[in-house]
Amino acid sequence: MITNRSNITKITVTTARESYPIYIGRGLEALLASQIKELIQAGSKIAVVTDVTVRKALPSFFESGLGGLPVLEVPSGETSKRMVQFERVLDFLAAEGLDRGGVVVAVGGGVIGDLTGYAAASWLRGVHFIQVPTTLLSMVDSSVGGKTGINIAAGKNLVGAFHQPIAVYEDLNILKTLPSREFAAGMAEVMKYGMLADAELFEMLEATPLLSWKDERLASVVQRNCQTKADVVNADEKELSNSGGRALLNLGHTFGHAIENVAGYGQYLHGEAIAIGFVAAAKLSEHYGYISAIDTDRVISLIESHGLPSSLRSPLMIESLFSAMGKDKKVRAGSLRFVVMDAIGVAATKDDVASDVVDRIWRGLGAVD
Repeated sequence: MITNRSNITKITVTTARESYPIYIGRGLEALLASQIKELIQAGSKIAVVTDVTVRKALPSFFESGLGGLPVLEVPSGETSKRMVQFERVLDFLAAEGLDRGGVVVAVGGGVIGDLTGYAAASWLRGVHFIQVPTTLLSMVDSSVGGKTGINIAAGKNLVGAFHQPIAVYEDLNILKTLPSREFAAGMAEVMKYGMLADAELFEMLEATPLLSWKDERLASVVQRNCQTKADVVNADEKELSNSGGRALLNLGHTFGHAIENVAGYGQYLHGEAIAIGFVAAAKLSEHYGYISAIDTDRVISLIESHGLPSSLRSPLMIESLFSAMGKDKKVRAGSLRFVVMDAIGVAATKDDVASDVVDRIWRGLGAVD
């Protein structure tokens, strides 16, 4: 459900056990500070987790929205989504004396949201947390839906929990501090929703790429993406549906996560690896006759028009990529589950994909023996 108040849009996510708001707008510090004040008055101890880059880039936001709260800074980047930083966050929560009425605020991109959310899910077997995403990618995807987790050597997001936030604050003004490469990476998750559920969005971006936080379409695009994800999460919170459901949000991710794992976390931004995964998913869909070669070319053109890679920057070993895919959390009964497009804007899950087909797709993207 979407409601509007002045320049702030509120989307309500409703799961089987809880309901929470996503606020989208520009200049949300006062609204966030108001909730923080209410929580403190109710007796909650509050602690903030962020990364060093975000803290440095947003001094006024921390002062006006989170002034006076204890803050833990972790290193920036995907490598912080590991056990050592998870333990640091737990030690921080212990040092600040957070009890079961405590609240943790995650201020950062997907890494901070996932890391902090998992710590909140684990501390005292679960305390509340608030998401303040600071990247486009985290605004439209990772901050919504309650998936939290960390990476281990075996693969990405293999350790984690479903733990919904009590609120999400998406302040679009924050994106002015985002490097252009990070903004482009966020657009990968935006176009994902166009490919799997919103052909009109795909066509709009195809006609005129969205390349800047200043674009007047940004607010409506973020709202559109968040509502699509909220609808999917409402229907299948823990990705248990036998077909379709929340698994559709993994379009391109089985390929993309393998690229991240084999290349080494940090070599590709998440959105960059996923963009290559979209090309693989389109080629897979084309192979099985769901979409045409023209549609695949449209996907590639859309990706490239937003400054994202459509093939591997340098060769990766096929054997390593297959090994990484085999450890993906989407494996069921020993088989990989892929997401294909029935058409642009319509997606479905597919389990019976032959390994030789996947091999050819990897080679077409630049993988080698």
